[in-house]
Amino acid sequence: MAKPHYEGYTTEKHTVLLRENFGSANVYAKNTQSILNQATGFINAYDFTLNPYRGCQYGCSYCYAAAFSPNSNMRQDWGNWVIIKQNAAELLQKELARWYPNNPDKLPRIYMSSVTDPYQPIESKEGLTRQLLEVMLEYAPILILVIQTRSPMITKDIDLLQRFKNLRINMSIPTGSEAVRKDFEPRSPSIKARLNAVQKIKQRIDPLKGYVPKLSITITPTLPTPLDEQEVFINQLKIADRVVIQEFHASSGRSLVASTREEALALKRKYAWWYDNEEKSYQQFKHKLASMLTDIQIMEGKEGFGYE
Repeated sequence: MAKPHYEGYTTEKHTVLLRENFGSANVYAKNTQSILNQATGFINAYDFTLNPYRGCQYGCSYCYAAAFSPNSNMRQDWGNWVIIKQNAAELLQKELARWYPNNPDKLPRIYMSSVTDPYQPIESKEGLTRQLLEVMLEYAPILILVIQTRSPMITKDIDLLQRFKNLRINMSIPTGSEAVRKDFEPRSPSIKARLNAVQKIKQRIDPLKGYVPKLSITITPTLPTPLDEQEVFINQLKIADRVVIQEFHASSGRSLVASTREEALALKRKYAWWYDNEEKSYQQFKHKLASMLTDIQIMEGKEGFGYE
């Protein structure tokens, strides 16, 4: 199949038109060949990854997913474009229908999402993630779903989420400091808004009328939280049943590899008080988590992203 050329990001004749601008993002829409893709590497405990979109409007400085952009121009402009997989719901229906006759005794394990945020701003208009949830609800008792997001927008789908028997929601909150957040991920929602979203999910689901999902807060990658803010932040994490921490991905000069981006590496120099001895800072923070959150799972890296 010929490689697509996106309007605004190619010197060739474009084959994918710019559909619109949404905020600061160029929005494209195209069909995809598959929507359930084999899970590999860091999340190989799952059968499939499910990414409703390609690209992410949050454009976090450290995001490894930029490496998987369609071309180098789009990689450099990470955060300013998003591709809607417009046939995603139809494909998901077909692919799940094919799975079950061939795997009658196995629950498919689905991770949504690995290289995008399913609740990035465009979701407020498109509702594509909601459509996918509606498709999966046909199989809700017999599938396992993990949703990874940093967006409070997930609360708009509580009516659907409470119908999944096997669901874990991972809310990404890499730091307890708003100043640090604004440096590393300035387009993302506030820490307070994310914590409130987790609390809202817990409070609004009546366990007698629906399923309360498992709730994780993923401090990944673990960004600096100043010492005078750590205690307040850690106490706020008690709303979850699991906290996951993880250091930065290793750096790499290669373009198609999951690694920490130059933008984040440059920011690390601003926080020398943490990064001059990163391993010590990380270990001290981990110890404080364990000492203050005695009734909550504290997990690291790959292990923490499992469903159980």
